[in-house]
Amino acid sequence: MASLGSTRRTFAPWADPAAKPYIRFENVTKRFGDFTAVDDLSLTIYEREFFALLGASGCGKTTLLRMLGGFEQPTSGRIFLDGQDMKGIPPYRRPVNMMFQSYALFPHMTVEANIAFGLKQDGMPKPQIAERVGQMLKLVKLEQFAKRKPQQLSGGQRQRVALARSLAKRPKVLLLDEPLAALDKKLREETQFELVDLQYELGLTFIVVTHDQEEAMTMADRIAIMDKGKVLQVATPAEVYEAPSCRFVADFVGSINTFEGSVTKTGSAARIRDRSGTEFRVADAGEAAAGDTVWLAVRPEKLSISRERPADAANALDGEIWDIAYLGDMTVYNVKLDDGRIVKASTINSIRRLEDALTWHDRAWVSFSADAGVVLTR
Repeated sequence: MASLGSTRRTFAPWADPAAKPYIRFENVTKRFGDFTAVDDLSLTIYEREFFALLGASGCGKTTLLRMLGGFEQPTSGRIFLDGQDMKGIPPYRRPVNMMFQSYALFPHMTVEANIAFGLKQDGMPKPQIAERVGQMLKLVKLEQFAKRKPQQLSGGQRQRVALARSLAKRPKVLLLDEPLAALDKKLREETQFELVDLQYELGLTFIVVTHDQEEAMTMADRIAIMDKGKVLQVATPAEVYEAPSCRFVADFVGSINTFEGSVTKTGSAARIRDRSGTEFRVADAGEAAAGDTVWLAVRPEKLSISRERPADAANALDGEIWDIAYLGDMTVYNVKLDDGRIVKASTINSIRRLEDALTWHDRAWVSFSADAGVVLTR
């Protein structure tokens, strides 16, 4: 069997014109009184995809998830799952299960009873329930905790129980609403990879709602960035990070430097002049025309920082080191330019560098190559 890593690298049904989406949102709108939570949204998700809905609180991502689960009905538009229109189909008749942020475990029941609850409600015979519960306990590595109550478990163990219960009925699609929010940072990072492995092993479609960009980047095959009920970009984690569609996406995913200016030259050796008069060289201005207002977006790790002006830099700016954040694996420098703007540069600490290190109030140059940034028109 192919490894998970190699399989994920080759899994890209959205790039295949012959592939049919498994889930389709067609012009879906959801209003709560005067408030529009989801605004004329269209989106496609493919079978066996690990898909993330990413955005700030109130952007509409949980509402979208709840409509797919049948807990909310669209004000207008249609939702299809495996070719079937979901209109009027109640949650318990959809091939979907939802794992809630609170986990919603029954405190008076044991772990195995919590996992078995939905199966009993469906009238599954006792021998089959016992077999299925055993499979789920083994899947989430909780066999020795079967007789415990939820309050006797750690946060990570309760999360696994909720996951096992969600998977026990073998849904075609698992919906996860901020599933790792209650876990501490280290456990959350470990669980992200476990969820990816589990999703691959089961061959199910996972849709996760999160406001944590690192969580989405780690787990998802593709990410939909949402704001004010709309999808601004749908792409792989690498594409979202390296080629954001707009300033909101660039700023929301990771850290970014943006330089507002106007295009003075187009083509393969384009030029952008910012408001201070600095002219930047860029590899390509995209669809922007001469005179257009644009924003040059450059990630901090694409910038180099040095005491002396680099001789071969396409774009160089000097200023004073205003703040330093030493993070162990990297150091982040905030450099204040003479016009008051702050430029962020990060360096990987690949070697121990304790002598002659740049420090607060030193003058320094930050520079980047012509192909380091992306030109945004909105």
